[in-house]
Amino acid sequence: MMPTITNRLPGVCRMLLASLALACPARAATQLTYPLSSDGVDSRYDWAVLRAAMEKTAPGFGAFGQRQSPVAMSPSRIVHEMSMASGRINVFVRASSPELEKQFLPVRLPVDRGLLGYRLLLIRQDERSRFAQVKTVADLRPLRAGLGQGWADIPVLQGAGISVVEGSNYAGLFAMLEAGRFDFFSRSADEALREFDERRDQYRQIAVEPTLLLHYPLPRYFFLRRDAQGMLLAQRIEAGMEMMIRDGTLNALLQQYKGDIIARAAMKQRRVIRLSNPRLTPETPLSRTELWFNPLTGK
Repeated sequence: MMPTITNRLPGVCRMLLASLALACPARAATQLTYPLSSDGVDSRYDWAVLRAAMEKTAPGFGAFGQRQSPVAMSPSRIVHEMSMASGRINVFVRASSPELEKQFLPVRLPVDRGLLGYRLLLIRQDERSRFAQVKTVADLRPLRAGLGQGWADIPVLQGAGISVVEGSNYAGLFAMLEAGRFDFFSRSADEALREFDERRDQYRQIAVEPTLLLHYPLPRYFFLRRDAQGMLLAQRIEAGMEMMIRDGTLNALLQQYKGDIIARAAMKQRRVIRLSNPRLTPETPLSRTELWFNPLTGK
């Protein structure tokens, strides 16, 4: 098992966290403020996980409040707000990278149990037969992928020898795909089907490719500030999530929020092409199999 956040901290920090935790019942309720994404991403599951983790730890850490920022924020704005002690948010969720793990304090337990790394492809309808011939990574290399600027999976695809076209904003990527600027848009299994449903009338040439499933490890973590409050919040969230993993709450929430769309993706029936992620940090808990959902087995 990987060392906990508390055990990784210097002794003086552990003493500070212990004293803060003991003082919690007498203190004002802990307030968590998370971002409203400007990209139209459905984050309800993430914040349900956060609330459950906080509720499970209330006896030891005290009361809490949880709210969404009223101001929509781009990914760069979220990082900016988190970089300031007076920023309007104090927690966010994102696919991890070495830079994020260095700048902020990660809770290294994948929020979605690794579902983000199972990828369906949005393509143009008239390219279905071309993708039906793809069997290996080598078959993908003549095709161009589309991703947003700075996305964590760009190095994954580039490391596999696949050309990546970067779009300056999320919404514009769908128009770029339909216009032929690139050949496929790699999306997580739960994102692809929702996005297709939302845009099928606007982009009539786009389809969900029915035969392929890319897989690469791409954990999504809660991130906190690297200060005393952030350390205490990270310790609390980690403790709550560990409880949720042991008692099945985390998987139950995953099924509640995403079970239908996971089933609809029919991942067991697809050809799996596995890619490595060269940007995983050594602390990534890959050896803890209980943290990672495998939709091919349903466990």
